[in-house]
Amino acid sequence: MRIAVVSAPAVRKEPPDYIVSLANGMSKMGHHVDIINAWTEDGMRLPGYEYIAVIAEPLSSLTGKIPVILQKVLGAGSTLVGKKSAAFIKKTGLFSNKALSNLMKVMENEGMKINWSDFLFNAPHAEAMGKRIGA
Repeated sequence: MRIAVVSAPAVRKEPPDYIVSLANGMSKMGHHVDIINAWTEDGMRLPGYEYIAVIAEPLSSLTGKIPVILQKVLGAGSTLVGKKSAAFIKKTGLFSNKALSNLMKVMENEGMKINWSDFLFNAPHAEAMGKRIGA
């Protein structure tokens, strides 16, 4: 299965280690995985994937806000309606549940079908979660 992992860290930087570990876990299950950095790439390639995993970090540990760039990247992928997807949030503080809810709302506004949502705690946990995709 072709999987896109959309990385949206709170600040502009390379994908964190837990996102790379999630992608490695998916690859170990035999999937073709590409990491797309929301800060440096657009979402034009997203319709070509069978499954899209979106991972975001809340902007602050005291708010449920997610990076605005994520909405722009998902909106650029012309037809994401009906695309199977997963929503993941890096567990950072009190309002991680609200951040996950906001992420899912953004994805559903683009027409994506979310069949899995969860929190990521660290790199080993993310790799274990990656191995569960498609199982």
